[in-house]
Amino acid sequence: MKLKFLAATAALSACLFAAQAWAEGKGLVGIAMPTKSSARWIDDGNNMVKQLKAAGYDTDLQYAEDDIPNQLAQIENMITKGVKVLVIASIDGTTLTNALENADAAGIKVIAYDRLIRESKAVSYYATFDNFKVGVQQATSLVNGLKERFPDAKPWNVELFGGSPDDNNAFFFYNGAMSVLQPMIDKGEIVVVSGQTGMDKVGTLRWDPATAQSRMDNILSANYTGAKHVNGVLSPYDGLSIGILSSLKGVGYGSGDLKMPIVTGQDAEIPSVKSIVAGEQYSTIFKDTRALAGVTVKMVDAVLQGSEPEINDTKTYDNGKKVVPSYLLEPVPVDKTNYEKVLVGSGYYKAEQLK
Repeated sequence: MKLKFLAATAALSACLFAAQAWAEGKGLVGIAMPTKSSARWIDDGNNMVKQLKAAGYDTDLQYAEDDIPNQLAQIENMITKGVKVLVIASIDGTTLTNALENADAAGIKVIAYDRLIRESKAVSYYATFDNFKVGVQQATSLVNGLKERFPDAKPWNVELFGGSPDDNNAFFFYNGAMSVLQPMIDKGEIVVVSGQTGMDKVGTLRWDPATAQSRMDNILSANYTGAKHVNGVLSPYDGLSIGILSSLKGVGYGSGDLKMPIVTGQDAEIPSVKSIVAGEQYSTIFKDTRALAGVTVKMVDAVLQGSEPEINDTKTYDNGKKVVPSYLLEPVPVDKTNYEKVLVGSGYYKAEQLK
């Protein structure tokens, strides 16, 4: 009986300790991520959880696998659980209005993470990178590569790819890139042989690599026969770049005398960095998810401590209902000349991961 009493006492103490620990925590933060199919979102989620826990918060991290109803259900479930703040990287930034109204009614603050959530007054803050600048950097890298690899090929034949039309960032990437490329197109220095320009024609739903590869296949077969060759491809994301490169290699680019076109990218995913090292993909844009998570955690902490988060942009991101106060981080172009310094030197990757 004495042993049973001691066991019961120990169990009760453990329960009381757990309850006390929960009570002493700063609260539960819901983190809704779009998919695990991209390594960058896995890194985002892991960095967020790590830094929030270090700051004293409990976390509920969910991935929706690019299924909109699934993400909506996950967010509603987080609201029911009583999260204090929602951090949301949306699949489709236009579908969350009702869920966010419920969050607002429950007094839950909403931080849009990397992707702007549209048509909702309930979005309190936005943490992201300077997405227009990302596009500028991609186009600048493309032009630099064209000058380097095809110095005597003017006008350069270039094809354009955009991101998912339901992702607000895709338009910033595209518009930033076109701020560099359109003047060159107007001057006749660059020719889009397919004639496909504008996000309505070049967008790639859900950032799907297979869709990009199929479209590149069609562009090549319809527009690049005989002696006409493509010199460059504007790609806004590494996953699309891999699909585009597969299409190009499938018809002989990168072998014999047929030089590989200049292909850009974004997110510095390991397969694309390896491709850059191998001389296939030309460049990518590095967005340090550790820094983005750090900014977001500071936003969460400030909101829950009753103070104003640090922001550096109050003009750019109008979601259709309000201009969302934002913090924009600096993206970094990466190519064969600086990948070791930027990616390995910063500790983001280990050297052996890129071999």
